[in-house]
Amino acid sequence: MRRFQIGLLIFLGIMSASSCEKDDICVEGDTPLLVIEFYDISDTATLKEVPTLRVVGVGQTVTVNTVTDRSNLSTISIPLKTDEDTTSFILIKNSAANDDGAETGNVDTINFSYSRIEDFLSRGCGFVVNYDELDANVTADSDNWIQDIEITKSLVTNSDSTHVKIFH
Repeated sequence: MRRFQIGLLIFLGIMSASSCEKDDICVEGDTPLLVIEFYDISDTATLKEVPTLRVVGVGQTVTVNTVTDRSNLSTISIPLKTDEDTTSFILIKNSAANDDGAETGNVDTINFSYSRIEDFLSRGCGFVVNYDELDANVTADSDNWIQDIEITKSLVTNSDSTHVKIFH
């Protein structure tokens, strides 16, 4: 009987020890944001704020939550789609609303294309998406405020440095 109790105690000890699992807390990272800096077209080495900038994803009804709405900004960080190879944004310079609530600023649409690279970080973090072969263009209209775009890093693996320069 004593052997049975010792055997049972050992069995229960092994079962309780093997049922423990590691915490699945993610501290390693997340899908990076695209970092854009705005520069003066007449002095391409000088940052230049965009007055009362508004950023909206094409097909969306709300502004991008990573950008302070209608602020004077020289740098923004925006999310690219993780399930498609293109993302488009409406960038509005001098954004304001008239009495009817319609937008009165200068509206430009910028289109990003890329290839997606899924990277498994850990069980807690799961997959993150990095982007490669980044390309950008502006949809032409009669009054583009965006004059030129330069891709400074075509591989987007973090949000620590500038990926795109926009000249206006």
